[in-house]
Amino acid sequence: MPVNDPHDVDRLRQQLVVPGSLWQRLDLVAETGSTNADLAARARTGQATGAVLLTDYQSAGRGRQGRTWTAPAGSSIAMSLLVAPQGVPTTRWSWLPLLAGLAVVEALRRAADLPAVLKWPNDVLVGDRKICGILAERVETPTGPACVIGIGLNVHLTEAELPVPTATSLAVVKPERVPQRDTLVVTIGRAFELLFRHWETSDDDAAFAASYQDRCDTIGRRVRVLLPGDLTVEGTADAVDPHGRLVLLTDSGRQTFSAGDVVHLR
Repeated sequence: MPVNDPHDVDRLRQQLVVPGSLWQRLDLVAETGSTNADLAARARTGQATGAVLLTDYQSAGRGRQGRTWTAPAGSSIAMSLLVAPQGVPTTRWSWLPLLAGLAVVEALRRAADLPAVLKWPNDVLVGDRKICGILAERVETPTGPACVIGIGLNVHLTEAELPVPTATSLAVVKPERVPQRDTLVVTIGRAFELLFRHWETSDDDAAFAASYQDRCDTIGRRVRVLLPGDLTVEGTADAVDPHGRLVLLTDSGRQTFSAGDVVHLR
C-alpha cells in the first residue's frame, strides 16, 4: 500500500528559503529522469546557485560509476542541491560530497535517532547496509563553475522493494519511527548549510577530515578498493587526509586514493 507522505513545497520553502539562508530557491517536480541532470541543465542556462530540486519519482537516478537506480514514487528522498563556493579553490571542492554525507548522517541521527555512519567516500550506512547515496558533479555556468550534489535517501521502501540485499531504508531499520520526508529534507538542508558555511570560510581541512573520520565506518577496517581497469587494492583503511582522500595501509606501504569503490571486508 502506498505511504501517504507527500512533499509540501510551500512548507519546505518557509523553512529553508529564508532571508540569509544558503537556499534561495526550492522546486518540486512530480516526476523526472534525474534531478542532478535537470538542475545541471538549469545551472548551464543561468539558474542561480542556492537551489534545491526535489522529485517524488526519479525514473533514471544516477549514481557513481554511471549506475542507475529507481524507487517507487513517494518512497524516497530524491533531491539535488546547487552550490558555488565563494573564494574556495576548486582543488578543495572534492570535500562537497563528503560534507553532504556528513549532513545526511547528522540528519538521520537527529530526526530518526539512527546510528548512521559513512562509508568512504560518500555512502551512508545503517549497520552494514546502504541507506543513502550521494553524487556530486561539477557544472559550468554563465557565472563560473558550480557543483550539483544529488542525494538519494531510502525512506519508505519495504524489504521487497529494496534494489539489492545490501541496501536498507528507514522503514526497514526503524519502522516505529520513520520521520516525514519533509522533516528529513529540512534537517539535511540545514545541516549541509552549517557545514558548508564553516568549510567555505575555513582553510582547516584537517578539522573536517577529523569530523569525517569520527563518523566513518571505513576507518580501521580491512577493505578492497575497486579502481578503473578492473584493478583492486586491499589493505587497512588508516585515515582520511585533509584532501578527503582515503589512506590505506597495504603490504607495499601507504597508498592514497581520491576516488574508487570501497568494499568492507569481513
